[in-house]
Amino acid sequence: MSLYLWVILLAFIGPLALSFDKKVHFYTYWKSVFLGIIIVASVFIAGDELFTQWKVWGFNPDYVLGIYFGNLPLEEVLFFIIVPYNCLFIHEVQKSYFPELRLEKLSNYFLPLFGLNCLLLIILNWGNYYTVTYCTTSLILSIVFYLKRSIWFPRFVLTYLISILPFLIVNGILTGMFTPSPIVWYNEAHIIGWRIVTIPIEDLFYCFSMLLPVIWIHERMLKN
Repeated sequence: MSLYLWVILLAFIGPLALSFDKKVHFYTYWKSVFLGIIIVASVFIAGDELFTQWKVWGFNPDYVLGIYFGNLPLEEVLFFIIVPYNCLFIHEVQKSYFPELRLEKLSNYFLPLFGLNCLLLIILNWGNYYTVTYCTTSLILSIVFYLKRSIWFPRFVLTYLISILPFLIVNGILTGMFTPSPIVWYNEAHIIGWRIVTIPIEDLFYCFSMLLPVIWIHERMLKN
């Protein structure tokens, strides 16, 4: 197996095994979970394919199986299924174990700071495809759902903040934190250049942009 596939599958083992926990019973939500994942993954995979064609990023053939869908290795396609699944699992775990948490203040403090950072990065880095695309997406999504005052949105903020740590661990491996060369490389012309060790800072906004619509679809399905 490739290193990229090992990373993805090992990240998936824990959440999949614990999906049958009696308190969370995450497996009973699989219909809404996979509907959200498939819809959002379709958009992100299309964008990923374009960015790969444009050399915004690419994949080291030494660390992938060699099975491609267009320009994307199989492992990259699985990334868009397994990472959102794991984050949705975190979302439902904290709902089940901490249902009484009041998170409105967290959301109210987080959103202005997050939105301001998005706006500044867009203005200061216009022309960087990766920076502008996902900072703009994050800014628009955060404004829309904050103004909608969706009851689940404050809890999503906590889900996102918790998810950052495992997301960064996975992305750290992918960006060469522990290997001689990265599994996924980034074109320096399209990122700011600020990194969390080896991880481009834009990955934080990429994560936000991917998770928010997945959780929105999931929560909408639960209401119906």
